[in-house]
Amino acid sequence: MATFLVSIALLIVGYFTYSKFVEKVFGVKEERQTPAYALNDGVDYLPMGSKRNSLIQLLNIAGVGPIFGPIMGALYGPVAFLWIVLGAIFAGAVHDYLTGMISIRNRGAHLPELAGKFLGRAFKHVVNAFALLLLVLVGTVFVSSPAALLHKLMNGWMGLGLIIGFIFVYYILATLLPVDKIIGRLYPYFGALLLVSALGVGGMMVVTGAPIPELTLANMHPEGAAVFPLLFLTISCGALSGFHATQSPIISRTLQNEKNGRSVFYGMMIVEAVIAMIWAAAAMSLFNGTSLNELINAGGPAAVVSEVSVTLLGAIGGTLAILGVIVLPITSGDTAFRSARMILADYFRIGQKKLANRLWIALPMFAVSFVLTKIDFTLLWRYFSWANQCTAMLALWVGAMYLAMHRKTHWIASIPAAFMTMVTVTYIANAKIGFGLPMAISYLAGAVATTVICAAFGRAVYKYTHSKIPYYDDESASNAA
Repeated sequence: MATFLVSIALLIVGYFTYSKFVEKVFGVKEERQTPAYALNDGVDYLPMGSKRNSLIQLLNIAGVGPIFGPIMGALYGPVAFLWIVLGAIFAGAVHDYLTGMISIRNRGAHLPELAGKFLGRAFKHVVNAFALLLLVLVGTVFVSSPAALLHKLMNGWMGLGLIIGFIFVYYILATLLPVDKIIGRLYPYFGALLLVSALGVGGMMVVTGAPIPELTLANMHPEGAAVFPLLFLTISCGALSGFHATQSPIISRTLQNEKNGRSVFYGMMIVEAVIAMIWAAAAMSLFNGTSLNELINAGGPAAVVSEVSVTLLGAIGGTLAILGVIVLPITSGDTAFRSARMILADYFRIGQKKLANRLWIALPMFAVSFVLTKIDFTLLWRYFSWANQCTAMLALWVGAMYLAMHRKTHWIASIPAAFMTMVTVTYIANAKIGFGLPMAISYLAGAVATTVICAAFGRAVYKYTHSKIPYYDDESASNAA
């Protein structure tokens, strides 16, 4: 229990201290006009209040990631707590803040455009492919998982296919309509349900004195899966997630003032980390490694959610908690498709004021996603984890290069970027869905690739800072208008 409470405290302290340092490094300009005003189109660009933006950002980035990921990450034992705390404070929240704020400084641009600008034109196409793959996978996973939970909650009286159909209809509307029509109006209520359910589970663990294990490096995974790199891909949302880099630009187009970025981007990542801590702790306290693994294999993480909720909160409270969990993926799935539409529109330079333009971009994505719902959730999650952390790695390198081009302290992004490079390359080299190499060789491949990429980054920074290249200046949103 002490480890759990200290971890929550550290996350809160991290927000009130490190976030201010990151904000100071970036350099907020309160007088600068944001894209919400300069490029207001009444669809994607329009100003909304800070509280609403915060709840939308939280629900956009959360999904089932900070619940399902930590539940599966609990198999690795209390070391998962360490990754959630350190990952969220020094990597995930920095990642979210930088991608959101750099987007604001560049007319609300999405990650592919930012990658092309700060890492080279070729990266625009690479990141575009990664981002679209990630978003379609997220949208699909976040159709399947809430549908399964609803189907179970209703004891099967409504067919799973029909539930999936209803969710898709909602997603289509949320993707196509102006951001303030559905997302802006419903999310405050959804956010309240999410927070109540998470706090209910966490509060009951504290009240009942649940046997939450203390920090050790013991691996609870019954199959002996390697903590590195698997833990860092299993727990992504809640610690560090590339999916967030696709969501922050949605809010960068609605933020009224740059000074709100710290609470909206950095702060909501910390809130998500608290949610992740609660569910990881719940899974560890109620199950041992073997029983948890058996339940996940039998019914997926959704079965663990149901068991934890009913055990800790009873039938009525458990149902409310499950509804809170159902809200999470639905409110990330809709913005996943919305973000994918915006990325494709930016990539092909297609205006989004006309509904017809939005339709012909969005409908093919939904068709592909519907086909993918027929694939096993576990397989989809593996590809999601791989694409997700590769996107996070690239987003952190974008942030590092942006800071370097401004002659600012880039290590707040370059250090976590280097770490995630090692993680992702090692995983791809070793995984069955990758090259299937032995772990020892995979570690070597990861180390070599990380060294080469860090050297290339250092060389680029040195050339830029020791040349006569003018000081990089951000684009003016007002001029772009």
